[in-house]
Amino acid sequence: MDRFFSNNVLVIDEHIGAFRISNAYKVFNKEGEEIGAIQEHKSFARILLGLFLSDRMLPFELNILNADGKRIAQLRRGITFFTSKVQIFNEAGTFIGSFNQRFTLLKPKFTLRNNVGTEIATIKGDWKAWNFEITDANGQVIGSIDKKWNGIAKELFTTADKYLVTISPTVTDENQRIAISSVAAAIDMILKEED
Repeated sequence: MDRFFSNNVLVIDEHIGAFRISNAYKVFNKEGEEIGAIQEHKSFARILLGLFLSDRMLPFELNILNADGKRIAQLRRGITFFTSKVQIFNEAGTFIGSFNQRFTLLKPKFTLRNNVGTEIATIKGDWKAWNFEITDANGQVIGSIDKKWNGIAKELFTTADKYLVTISPTVTDENQRIAISSVAAAIDMILKEED
């Protein structure tokens, strides 16, 4: 397992760009050391579709990179209309699970499933979709995703977000750690991105 996923605390900070074509996030550990990045890859066809359709409907591909720039995981979503399903792949490109948005009226909710479709965790958000609690199949809290204050200028003049992801040390399964580490950027793409 890459040391990126052995961290129990990750800070995921969305990159600000004046003319950005795709989303990018820097990832830090709890000591503030940059340990990797999450970068969206957009094909030319996807960029063209974005001129006519909402980004909330369009497919996306997020690559999780370690500090050396090596891809260590990938998230992919196809075209969606109401709820999203994001597939999660490990470093070798093997499907390890999915992240499914559930239909709810007020508070966002997601289900994390392993590669055979068994539910391994539930992610429930607050009404603002800023803070999320991650519970395992037995209802035990195994992590959280919390939106953090980015400073007045960044909050007022950009859509860039910053998230603190915590994972319980009791989560030892490599694929589960990869999935939980990845979901904050996916949630940001599903719920927050409108450009």
